[in-house]
Amino acid sequence: MSGLPPYATTGQRIWYYAFRVICGLIFVFLIAPILVIVPLSFNQQPYFSFTNEMLTLQADAYSTRWYWDILKNGMAAPEAIEGWWADMWQNAQWIRAVKNSFFIGILATILATSMGTLAAVGLSRSEMPYSKLIMSILISPMIVPLVITGASMFYFFSYDFNPMNWFAEGETAAEDKWQIAFTYGGLIIAHAALGTPFVIITVTATLVGFDKSLVQAANSLGADPLRTFFKVQMPLILPGVISGALFAFITSFDEVVVVLQMATAQQRTIPRQMFSGIREQISPTILAVATILVIISIGLLTVLELLRRRSERLRGLSPG
Repeated sequence: MSGLPPYATTGQRIWYYAFRVICGLIFVFLIAPILVIVPLSFNQQPYFSFTNEMLTLQADAYSTRWYWDILKNGMAAPEAIEGWWADMWQNAQWIRAVKNSFFIGILATILATSMGTLAAVGLSRSEMPYSKLIMSILISPMIVPLVITGASMFYFFSYDFNPMNWFAEGETAAEDKWQIAFTYGGLIIAHAALGTPFVIITVTATLVGFDKSLVQAANSLGADPLRTFFKVQMPLILPGVISGALFAFITSFDEVVVVLQMATAQQRTIPRQMFSGIREQISPTILAVATILVIISIGLLTVLELLRRRSERLRGLSPG
């Protein structure tokens, strides 16, 4: 049913339209700052503002030069034809940041999804003691400020894990120090720790509507716990697992505070590269990268919505 009923009062009619106006204003307030970067990313001039030519819609005021700069910035010979691809892949700063973001994000997502799914399944069992307390501890990275989390991880990962050095001092200490700060492994573990709470919450919400009698039926038919999990539970909670994985990937892909404290120049991710670009050399290339990230985010949110609707259909609910 849409629209107002014929018996609606004057006050109800006023609120009906006022409510939609308020929602529209909130939508504009949230979306406008994001959408304004899209036309700015096509600015011919190296400015972060609209030029008079852009406002008058002159064709020569718009250019894709900053999108090309994503590929060329940092190349040894950006105008060369021979070896251009290898030069771009090895030396372009933004391409290196893209590779780092996807490499760290994908591995962190796999790790976070595996740990988060197992934790959610375990916490959903009725015989699990202190489940609420354990849940609070596991989702604490979402509550603790990232600055504190990043500093704690930095000092912990800087610890020398080499047992030979635990009781050695000065010249007796071994040169081989086992520490994971300023390594890809450290960044992956840190991002996995930040993404795991999202997986736990998403999978736990999916397990609320899970029929536990299916597990009992599988056990009565002789299936071991591992087979029951992959053949019975996983197919039904898969939309929640994928949704949690997407949230974990977005968390890793957008994270900058931990990377600021734990990454070297060669390990810069896209947000870290954008942060450096704003501080060191202001360039509309940042706006071009931001526009691409907005498009990627919209695509991921669309996938999340489709998965949510599929999950509701599997649970016998009407998608809404």
